[in-house]
Amino acid sequence: QVQLVESGGGLVQAGGSLRLSCLASGRTSNSYTMAWFRQAPGKEREFVAAIKWRAGPTYYTDSVKGRFTISIDNAKNTVYLQMTNIKPEDTAVYYCAADWNSLRMSVLSTDYAYWGQGTQVTVSS
Repeated sequence: QVQLVESGGGLVQAGGSLRLSCLASGRTSNSYTMAWFRQAPGKEREFVAAIKWRAGPTYYTDSVKGRFTISIDNAKNTVYLQMTNIKPEDTAVYYCAADWNSLRMSVLSTDYAYWGQGTQVTVSS
């Protein structure tokens, strides 16, 4: 079992920056894929970014490319999502997720077995 705890959400003005953190504990593995998803009110949960636990390849959804950066601090068992030039449409609950399957880097929420409780990001215009 893997436990994920997000933090760092809050209220930010458009154009600002925010860094989300996801602390992983339990039966973690360096073969996992770690990802961030988000869900805005009335919308489906959507993929934001993913990274291999060994800090290898990364992948982003088009709407955040060049603005968001996903990274891992292996020593701290923590995954980060650095958000810059934030836009009002980035307002959502952001979730950290882990996929035990080392052969994929999926954008599908159904492929991720472990989830955090979410952290709210609200962007004011």
